[in-house]
Amino acid sequence: MAAACTVAELAVAVERLSGGRLSARVLGASALPLEAVAPLDSAGPCDLAFLANPRYRAQAPASRAGAIVLSPTERTALFPLEIRAQGALVECEAPYAWFAFAAQHLVGAGAPVPGRDPSAVVAAGARVDAGARIEALAVIGDGAVVEEGAWIGAGCSVGTNARVGAGTRLHAGVRVYEGCRIGRRGIVHAGAVIGADGFGFAPFAGGWVKIPQTGAVRIGDDVEIGANTTIDRGSAGDTVIEDGVKIDNQVQVAHNCHIGAGTAIAGCVGIAGSAFIGRNCQIGGAAMIHGHIRIADGTIVSAGTLVSRTLAEPGFYTGVFPLLRHREWERNAALIGHLADLRGRLRRLERAMAGISPANAPQEERQP
Repeated sequence: MAAACTVAELAVAVERLSGGRLSARVLGASALPLEAVAPLDSAGPCDLAFLANPRYRAQAPASRAGAIVLSPTERTALFPLEIRAQGALVECEAPYAWFAFAAQHLVGAGAPVPGRDPSAVVAAGARVDAGARIEALAVIGDGAVVEEGAWIGAGCSVGTNARVGAGTRLHAGVRVYEGCRIGRRGIVHAGAVIGADGFGFAPFAGGWVKIPQTGAVRIGDDVEIGANTTIDRGSAGDTVIEDGVKIDNQVQVAHNCHIGAGTAIAGCVGIAGSAFIGRNCQIGGAAMIHGHIRIADGTIVSAGTLVSRTLAEPGFYTGVFPLLRHREWERNAALIGHLADLRGRLRRLERAMAGISPANAPQEERQP
């Protein structure tokens, strides 16, 4: 953990970390030292907390946090006199992002201590920078490149001719298959597999013929990949994850997918082969994306939604049937099977009321 800093010092650090894009107004005890981050309801005098979700608004006035980050609107509503009974207020247009940068500064990731555990196996033809860290039982294949400041965790495997970029960390048990590339400053969590074969089989004579998967996986800079997520290599050409993509745990990215820069994908999403997801999209947990479709830049897909067609226009898409009591759900599900018949009956009734002869109605509406 980094050393404690005052609220005022933290504001300066956040502005620096954000490249000058996030400034804040500190109100109250600006010299108060902060050491950690915590939720509003459990924070203490040395903790930083934030308010970004209105449902937690009631917790802010009673919070014991040393400092609370909140928007100007919330500050005006909750602390119109610009003071708290104790501690400081940090007023910022993007409190959640400000809190994230502040947490980075307070927690402090720390650079890896360079070195190679004696039990690690590094091929003679591998190129491992002297500033990298290779932990116990890791295996680095022939022709692989591990750049400066990379951190290869215990039991990881970096395959032949693979590359791990500068400052990237592979947590324990990550598998990077041959020829795959991960950019700089990435994080890959335990158990993730990068570059396994895509699910490519041709039907023949009642069986399946395997299609060799000859592509690789190319991952850009500043990408984070969650635990036990799998990203398959391309069958011909590469699977591509652009810069700044964030992928949660247990996500499946199939062969030859392309995920645009800045997109965030929540846990348990499944993306079928050759899907193209644009830049700065948000894909909710357990969403399913069909293969060979495109999703426009900036699109938001709700949790549990099935995307079965191209989304050419950005927007907020949802395809989840609302939760019901089971008996009510059964009744509604039964009605769905009769929708075509009900539509026909309704149209016949509308025509009858309009005085239109059944003989002039479309064929499908003439049936009793």
